[in-house]
Amino acid sequence: MDYKALAQQTAQEILGYNQDTSGWKVVKISKKVTVSSKPSKKFHGNLYRVEGVIPEPTCKLSDFLYKPENRVTWDKALKMYNMVHKVDLDTFICHTITQSFAMGSISPRDFIDLVYFKRYEGNLNVISSKSVDFPAFPPSSNYIRGYNHACGYVCSPLQENPAHSKLVMFVQTEMRGKLSPSIVEATMPSNLVSFILNAKDGIKTCKAASGHGHQHCAHSSFPKKK
Repeated sequence: MDYKALAQQTAQEILGYNQDTSGWKVVKISKKVTVSSKPSKKFHGNLYRVEGVIPEPTCKLSDFLYKPENRVTWDKALKMYNMVHKVDLDTFICHTITQSFAMGSISPRDFIDLVYFKRYEGNLNVISSKSVDFPAFPPSSNYIRGYNHACGYVCSPLQENPAHSKLVMFVQTEMRGKLSPSIVEATMPSNLVSFILNAKDGIKTCKAASGHGHQHCAHSSFPKKK
C-alpha cells in the first residue's frame, strides 16, 4: 500500500471538510467548544466538527496534538497510543487503544491509523488520520477493532490574536461491534468537548512543568512545507 499517497489524500479530505459550510447542525456548545454534525458519506454514522480556541501558537499546538509522546500525557480517552511504523518524518502508523466510555456501555476499541502532518501557507497545519490495514498488527480477540474514516485537526492562528490558535477537529469513527448507533450519537458530543478541554489543560500543565513551555513540550521542528 502506498501509505504516503493515502496520507496526502486524507489531508486533502480534511481540508475539504474544513471549507465545507453547508449542512452542519450544532449538537452541543459547552465551555466555548462547539460540536456540529452531519451524516457521514463514508458510513452509516455522523461526521463531527468540533471547534475551539487554544491559547497557544499554532506550531506548538500542532506538535502537542501530533506527536505520540505528547498525546499520551493528556488524552484521557486513550489507554495506549504507540507509533508502530514510521513511513517518513511526518507520516507514521499508530496503534491506539481507547478507554471504555459512556459509563462502560462502550467497551475499549483499538485502531490502526495512518497519521500525517502537513503545513500549508499561512501557518495552517493539518494533522490527518485514517484507519489502514497493517499486517503486523492484525485485530486481536482482546479488543473490537474500530475504524476511523478520514479524521483530523486543522490548526490556524486566531485572526484577532495570532498567539492563540483556532482548532477545528473532524471525527467520523465507526465503532463496530454490536453497538446501537443511538448510544454513540448520545455520548460522542460530550466526549469531543472533553477532548478539547483535556488538550487545553494538558498544554497548561506541560508549560507549568517546564517553567515556560520549552523543556518538556516539544516545539515545531518540521521543515517548512507548501
